[in-house]
Amino acid sequence: MVSINRRGGCKAAPGTGYESPRAAKQYEVMNPAVQPSRTAVLAALDRVRDPKSGQGLAAAGLVQGLSLGEGRVGFMLEVSATEAALYAPVRDAAEKALLTIGGVQKAQVVLTTASPAPAPGVTRVRRGASVAPDAKADTAGLPPGERLANVHRVIAVASGKGGVGKSTVAANLACAFARLGLRTGLLDADIYGPSAPRMMGLAAQPEFEDGKLNPLQAWGVKVMSIGFLVDEGAPMIWRGPMASSAMRQMIQDVRWGTDDDPLDLLVVDLPPGTGDIHLTLIQKLAVDGVVIVSTPQEIALIDARRASAMFNKMNPPVTILGVVENMAFFPDPATGAPIPIFGQGGARTEAARLAVPFLGEIPIDIPLRQGADEGRPLVATAPESATARLFMEIARRLRDSA
Repeated sequence: MVSINRRGGCKAAPGTGYESPRAAKQYEVMNPAVQPSRTAVLAALDRVRDPKSGQGLAAAGLVQGLSLGEGRVGFMLEVSATEAALYAPVRDAAEKALLTIGGVQKAQVVLTTASPAPAPGVTRVRRGASVAPDAKADTAGLPPGERLANVHRVIAVASGKGGVGKSTVAANLACAFARLGLRTGLLDADIYGPSAPRMMGLAAQPEFEDGKLNPLQAWGVKVMSIGFLVDEGAPMIWRGPMASSAMRQMIQDVRWGTDDDPLDLLVVDLPPGTGDIHLTLIQKLAVDGVVIVSTPQEIALIDARRASAMFNKMNPPVTILGVVENMAFFPDPATGAPIPIFGQGGARTEAARLAVPFLGEIPIDIPLRQGADEGRPLVATAPESATARLFMEIARRLRDSA
């Protein structure tokens, strides 16, 4: 039998004869990792009792976001903030129970807490109707977000609309900041559609150390994503409170920097839209500014306006650092002349309307797309390419805007 240590790795249990690393390796060869069945996992978890109801964890509905993989199992155990200490031994017992299942070599139970009360809702009104002054500030009365320990600056990347290449921009900007010599982190805050693991070429799981998760590293960037804790193809069927709870953990329970090695800049890749995740981020994290990403056409700019309006209505408002136009044009393969597939100049015009800087145009670029699919960001692997140089220029402008 093996047990999990608090660093997230596996070690042999005392008395099994596999205490040494060499013996443990032999044990792994003799007991290859296989994906356990959902039935076996739930049965094992039902042998661990919920201290409140007396039921098994699965029967009590405490097994959330169950993830099954080759040789590994993980899930989230969400409780109220006042019950975290009560359920800490339950989390440990659940991990031990999972490690008794044949073929399971790694188990991770993330104990997370729900908000004691929901955040104020967003007021919905009909077009042209007036809104009472007290309904406009959805975050009024909430304490401002706190500074992350050993993180000097936080920049969020938002779009308002999916499919505009926001995550590609965020990943390459993070790599660009790292190339400028900044100690950089990338927080993938898209709980429902995490893409940083694929884009940054990472597939391992983060390790626990002294109660904190250590981010993974690639291309000179520290990276954290909920995608590290779930299978790539697993659907993220989470209600708003659970998604917000996961977001809080991504913010509060990650060791981004230390006293001796602080982080200069954290890039936060926000999900599309304007919802719970965005409110949670602003409530919990002091954001120094946001970059809006849009494509040139009006249908994308509509949502970009909504995103910028949301940040302006925060209390205090979040500074819009500028607008990036992605997929601005396709260079003609023969002449290099720009072909405006999605229109022309829409984001530049929108930046002028918002009275914020226009940071630059990123073309439709096949190597940029290939790099994202292959986990090899263009800025890190082909820094002298024309598109990579555009990202570097945007990063310089953002660095110097502080």
